[in-house]
Amino acid sequence: MKNRIFSLMLLMVSAMSFAQQSEAIPAIGLATKANSNFERIEFERYPVGDSDIEIEILYAGICHSDFMVKNGPNQVIPGHEIVGKVTAVGNDVKDFKVGDYAGVGCMVNSCGECKYCEAGKEQYCAKGTVFTYGFPDRFHGGEITQGGYSNIITVSDEFAINVPKGADIKRTAPLMCAGITTWSPIKFSEVEKGDVVGVAGFGGLGHMAVQYLVDLGAEVTVFDITDEKASDAKRLGAVDYVNVKSTEDFSALSDKFDFIISTIPADYDPMMYVKMLKMDGGELAIVGLPANSSIPVSPLVMQSAHRKVYGSLIGGIPETQEMLDYSIKHNIYPEVEVIKAEPTEVDEAYKNIDEGKVKFRYVIDMQTIK
Repeated sequence: MKNRIFSLMLLMVSAMSFAQQSEAIPAIGLATKANSNFERIEFERYPVGDSDIEIEILYAGICHSDFMVKNGPNQVIPGHEIVGKVTAVGNDVKDFKVGDYAGVGCMVNSCGECKYCEAGKEQYCAKGTVFTYGFPDRFHGGEITQGGYSNIITVSDEFAINVPKGADIKRTAPLMCAGITTWSPIKFSEVEKGDVVGVAGFGGLGHMAVQYLVDLGAEVTVFDITDEKASDAKRLGAVDYVNVKSTEDFSALSDKFDFIISTIPADYDPMMYVKMLKMDGGELAIVGLPANSSIPVSPLVMQSAHRKVYGSLIGGIPETQEMLDYSIKHNIYPEVEVIKAEPTEVDEAYKNIDEGKVKFRYVIDMQTIK
C-alpha cells in the first residue's frame, strides 16, 4: 500500500514538472504606451509546449531601451532583463527542471536554421529574431510578445539561460542585457591584460563594462559628462576619469587606446573617440543607441588612420550563458536599486532615468505585483 501511494505521489510530481497545458496561462503585468503611465493588466501567456519552460519571474531590470514602449501607440509590457524560478517544463526539455533558476534576455525565439543562428548569433537571425516584448511571435500565432514586468513567462528552453546556484538573484536580471551587451564586444575585440581601454558613458552599461575590463586586467579610463560619478568609477577599478564637458583639449589622449566601448545613449561626436584610438588597429565598439548621432564619412576617411569602428547588438544565447557563468564566478554584478512592482514606483523610476537621476540600474521585485 505504501509503495502504491509513493508511486502515485511520483506521478503527481511528474505531472506538475512536465507541463501538458492546452489552455493559455493567466498572468498579470505592468503595461504602458505612448504618453501613458504604467497600469496593472491581466493577460495570457501561451501554454507550455514540449520544448518550453514556465518561469515564475522574481526580478526584472529596467533598461533604457525599454523606453521605446513609451514611443509606441500600443500598450505593451516591457522588460528583457528577467530572472526567476522554473515552475514547469515540457516533455522534451533536458537542461532545466522545476526549481532551477533561469534567465531570459532580449530574445525569445529565432529560426534556428540560418547562418547567424547556427553560429550562435540569434540576435541577427536572417528570418527575423523574435524579441522579448513588442514583436509578433510567428511561432505562436503572431501574438505580440510581452516582457518581464510580469509575474510569469513561458519561453523556449533554447532561449532560457541557466542561472548557476549561488547567484545573487536580485542583481542577476540586468546581466541578461547590460551584462551581455558589454561582454560581447569586449570578447570580440579580444581585450586582454595590459590593454589601455576606455569606457564612454558610465551608466547601466558603462559600469558593467568597467568591471569586466578591470577583471581582465586592462587599464581603464572612464568618460562621462559629470564629475559626480568619478568616485564610483575609481571604486570599481578605473585608473582615470574624464569629464568631457569640462575638458577642452583631448590631444593628450590621441593614439592612446587599444579599445573603447561607447555606451552613450545621447547624441555625441563618435569621431572624438576614434581619434583617441591607437593608429593601425585601435577599436571603437558602439553599443549605445543615441537618437541622431552619426559618423561623418569625410573625417572617418581623413582621420581614422586604419582605426576600426563597429557596432554590437547584445549577444547570442551561447555567449550570454558564457557571460553569466563568468560574471557569477568572478562576482561581477550590476549595482541596483530594487523597487516594488507598483505602477507609481515604475513611473517614478522611468522619470528618474529620463532625467539622469539614477546612478546605475533599477530592478523591479516582481514578487510584489498584486
